[in-house]
Amino acid sequence: MSTPYPSAPVSSGAPVQATDYDGLPVLVAPETRRLDGAVREAYVPPFAPPVRHGSLADLPFDNAEAEPGAVVLSRRAADGRWTDVTAEEFAAQVLAVARGLIAEGLMPGDRIAVMARTTYEWTLLDFAAWAAGLVTVPVYPTSSVFQTRWILHDSGAVALVTETTAQAAAMGPELERLPDLGHLWVMEQGHVDRLAEAGGQVPDGEVGVRRGMLGPDTLATLIYTSGTTGRPKGCALSHGNFFAEVDNAIELLHPVFRAGSAEEASVLLFLPMSHVFGRMVAIACVRARVRLGHAPSLKAEDLLPDLAAFRPTCLLTIPYMLEKIFNSARAKAEEGGRAGAFDRATTVAVRYGEALEARQTGAGGGPNRALRTTRSFYDPLVYRRIRNAMGGRVRYVICGGSPLGRRLAAFYAGAGIEVFEGYGLTETTGASTVTPPLKPRLGTVGWPLPGTRVRIAADGEILLAGDHVLRGYWDPQAGGVVPATRDGWLYTGDIGELDGEGYLTITGRKKELLITAGGKSVAPAPLENWLRQHPLISQVMLVGDGRPYVTALVTLDPDGITHWRQMIGRHPVPPELLVGDAELEAVLQRALDEANRLVSRPESIRRFAVLPVDFTEEAGHLTPSMKLRRERIMRDFAREIEDLYAR
Repeated sequence: MSTPYPSAPVSSGAPVQATDYDGLPVLVAPETRRLDGAVREAYVPPFAPPVRHGSLADLPFDNAEAEPGAVVLSRRAADGRWTDVTAEEFAAQVLAVARGLIAEGLMPGDRIAVMARTTYEWTLLDFAAWAAGLVTVPVYPTSSVFQTRWILHDSGAVALVTETTAQAAAMGPELERLPDLGHLWVMEQGHVDRLAEAGGQVPDGEVGVRRGMLGPDTLATLIYTSGTTGRPKGCALSHGNFFAEVDNAIELLHPVFRAGSAEEASVLLFLPMSHVFGRMVAIACVRARVRLGHAPSLKAEDLLPDLAAFRPTCLLTIPYMLEKIFNSARAKAEEGGRAGAFDRATTVAVRYGEALEARQTGAGGGPNRALRTTRSFYDPLVYRRIRNAMGGRVRYVICGGSPLGRRLAAFYAGAGIEVFEGYGLTETTGASTVTPPLKPRLGTVGWPLPGTRVRIAADGEILLAGDHVLRGYWDPQAGGVVPATRDGWLYTGDIGELDGEGYLTITGRKKELLITAGGKSVAPAPLENWLRQHPLISQVMLVGDGRPYVTALVTLDPDGITHWRQMIGRHPVPPELLVGDAELEAVLQRALDEANRLVSRPESIRRFAVLPVDFTEEAGHLTPSMKLRRERIMRDFAREIEDLYAR
């Protein structure tokens, strides 16, 4: 068990002056604490005052009163066109659906579950449910019937809204096991519109009364963890948790949420709203009156037209998607005979991004004239094509879920897209650290979000504290919510380290640490993340706990494999037919050799196995947020693992 280090003197960093972004002061160096020469704690004071009254339910109505004609959302029609929704229109829709929920008999404090992809209706239901005094419970649309039943039963949900008829039909046989569930509504059957119609007789004042009953300490949502190990737990997040998170994020990241030019700020959300990351950004956009759009599909053939039509200035994503965009761009360049030019452009962008970092951190003078000229040459050839694939106006990317990696972060910075990396958990309502504007440190997950305190325990575990940390875990057997913190600290289970200026680097999960038979502790995440950037690799999982050395299970990227086969003059074949292919194994071995240069000999990967299938959520190998379910993978591929150690 982790033990917090003893008290140490506080050393406050000198304030850092911002030099851009319309002259707004955005940065203040973290206060730090040291023990035995190492930084063990970092803290940034809040940028936004705490909210003492009201709730998230007030946001649509406050926006309508302050700026009724402001475009706060855009809604995609069936023909693919986007229709703007003003603050006044959205508030009216929220009010109508809230009245409908009241008319259907839902009472303050009741839980309502939403099972849908990232859609306009999701955000509408979220705010309508809060306006009716309810608690929302997100359910991933990819959840199994068993997982869904568990969440509905554990939360005591009295209503479920599904996106599709098929989802509702799948739950039909389970309804008798869910005595609390009295309502089942389906978006594609027009039930959200019917709810708005059903509330016609409910006076507006009833919604006002219910909103008046809510405060910052009121429970807003139960978000169930994805459950990489064991049964999911319901994280009980309050309205105040969200305010502490989004208000400080808006103040810190005002380049994203408060466009400093005539160009409007806009965000196209395509990550799951069932995940706290996407949900937090949706709420932040409504709070800041930034135009928000929803894209329900991550498939390229669906998402690319949405990006082209919506043209966001900011994207919320995970490293996996940025890796895919980069690898896809290089593959197209290679098909057109421009691989050499693309690789030279990549080198230039990385150097340019690193030079920008050096200037912003005071470690250098920035890009010199020759580098600026070379970058200008490659911009229309390479960088602009990548920006156009994201809609053409993207200037910022908020990236979380796992570390992006220094080289790729530098590349995007050099290509004209500023990446804000963050780290957080469901329990912290989203980000707890984030890259500070104008002062990035590539390869880290930034400084504490204002109002957050980060501590490194004696065994390396990351501890977090702040007003955004959850009030507790949902436990109906204990009568509601049970505490999740000890002595005011949330024990994350992640391991990391703070540098001298308070930047946090994540090195892995405590439960995922591999301890070899020789006693060497190995954090698998750094090597896995590095290898996953290879165009032929989809997923990697290191093995080695209690074993004499470290090995790896590797899955193949179908698009990358098809492209590679074409480039070497071979006919495309399904990846599963390439298991044991000597040419492929030689390419992958070179990638592993490069990765092994990052670590010591005892931590290096000695052998690997190419699997005939990819890790997928459907097979139970990935969580909805793309994290590895290691125990399940170990069980399903036990024979392949044993073969690695039998040779």
